[in-house]
Amino acid sequence: MKLTFEPNLEYQQEAIGAVVGLFEGQMLEDSDYRYGMQEDGQFDFIDGVGNHLALTDEQILANLQKVQEQNEVPVSELLDGMHFSVEMETGTGKTYVYLRTIYELNSRYGFKKFVIVVPSVPIREGVLKNLQITHEHFQTLYDNIPVNYKVYDRNRISQLRGFATSDNIEILVINIDPFAKDENVINKPNDKLNGQEPIKFIQSTCPIVIVDEPQNMESEKRSAAIANLNPLCT
Repeated sequence: MKLTFEPNLEYQQEAIGAVVGLFEGQMLEDSDYRYGMQEDGQFDFIDGVGNHLALTDEQILANLQKVQEQNEVPVSELLDGMHFSVEMETGTGKTYVYLRTIYELNSRYGFKKFVIVVPSVPIREGVLKNLQITHEHFQTLYDNIPVNYKVYDRNRISQLRGFATSDNIEILVINIDPFAKDENVINKPNDKLNGQEPIKFIQSTCPIVIVDEPQNMESEKRSAAIANLNPLCT
């Protein structure tokens, strides 16, 4: 049995457009930056690739207000950080929407590094399954753009080097718990990464962070953990 997906549902297009609209005016060539390793090895990585936002807070706020007006929701007077909420009814395909939003943000603006934060193992596995079953569909829609997706695994920590250095779309799915505590592997220096803390490989890319089921991430510790990813936005 082969699953098929409807690519033109209006309410899904509106949700995707709401996020894409936040970055109106961002030029494709301005959206990534590259960095290298210092000779003494104390900082980071060889030929890393990260997201870069060229827009000012004022431009983001103007875009946000436009999106809010179009969707008939209260208009913000101030930009209270780069944190945005997209709300959809249960069963309307929110996972499909945020996965396709990744492709749209890359296609329109060139953003490449994305982290999906989930509150539990079952949701993590559901996201991974969605990435698998929608892959061919999205490849058809987006001209076979190279995409790598992986689940964070403390036993395969060197995978984070590939996340940081790849020039393709990179999607990392991670449960909130592995990086919400200082003593966890991701926050401790690691010999497999030249003594670097694994979290730095994520931080260096300024990822766009997608928070699935955010109502389960509102504790002070979990909010701080997400902020510690150094996101371009959430």
